[in-house]
Amino acid sequence: MAYDQHGRKIDYLRISVTDRCNLRCLYCMPEEGVAWKSHDDMLSFEEITRIVRVAATEGFSRIRLTGGEPLVRLGIIDLIREIACTPGIESVAMTTNGILLPKMAMELRSAGLSRVNISLDTLDPKQFAHITRWGNINDVFAGIDAALKMGFNPVKVNAVVVRSLNQDLLSFAKLSLDRPLHVRFIEYMPVGAPEGEAGLGWSAADTIPNEELIMLINEQAVSAGLGELKPVDSTKSVTGWGPARYYQFDNAAGSIGFISALSRHFCSECNRLRLTAEGKLRPCLFNDDEYDLKKALRTGGDEAARDCLREALGSKPDEHHGQIGTERLMSQIGG
Repeated sequence: MAYDQHGRKIDYLRISVTDRCNLRCLYCMPEEGVAWKSHDDMLSFEEITRIVRVAATEGFSRIRLTGGEPLVRLGIIDLIREIACTPGIESVAMTTNGILLPKMAMELRSAGLSRVNISLDTLDPKQFAHITRWGNINDVFAGIDAALKMGFNPVKVNAVVVRSLNQDLLSFAKLSLDRPLHVRFIEYMPVGAPEGEAGLGWSAADTIPNEELIMLINEQAVSAGLGELKPVDSTKSVTGWGPARYYQFDNAAGSIGFISALSRHFCSECNRLRLTAEGKLRPCLFNDDEYDLKKALRTGGDEAARDCLREALGSKPDEHHGQIGTERLMSQIGG
């Protein structure tokens, strides 16, 4: 098993397969997109599978594919198939905006993808078009339907909560009532452009701490006759790879999770490394330190890649220490 210098078990590798996307969400990417990298600048799928094999021998057992939008990269089905059959890899998941799932869900499931997180920050069609700059929310709803139909388990809906957007929080929570959807509210985080720059520009005033969020949802739920959220026994909660705290309404088919990266940070429980699409290992989302795994692999082969992986593990910080803003945008880091 892999452990970092602080004694945390690290068994989860998030791999960005592309920094391109078919949307332009305000807090994630500028309207014109990011500067396209050349083919040689990006990790090839063969290199990604080699890295996964090395990581598996070091104790990594869970892989999540992210982007940008991972489903826009050609050949993604074959990559999933290769990763899923790697000895030591127990599960392969994906974070996606869901738009291409209706076309691809069956092939993804057959290839070995078992779990999907679908990003959706509003249930209002006009607000969705504003946040994504041109998206059609019905495409995401169709993606959620396709994921449930194909038996992905769990199917999670990730909503970044931004105070100035005034999202309909109760309607989000009610998605968990009738179907096995696991809605997760994520605190707005200072990744990418700091306050006042392109897009929304992160501001502390826009972050709603999870405790306040739970209180707001409970107030609305009680008024609507649903009663308050109840904590889910950790032994019975949806299987998760991260630190969300889960709640449920009485008799709900799904659950509601809260991820508090800022107000109640979970650095002591962090179990992951991130790999960017151009092959840089990031030990911490909020820290700009990176290790060039692509260079190590191309110049020194699997053993050099193993050394690079161990070096990144050894440098993983104890916590993010409240850093505000990162050099990379979220789409370039890998969600």
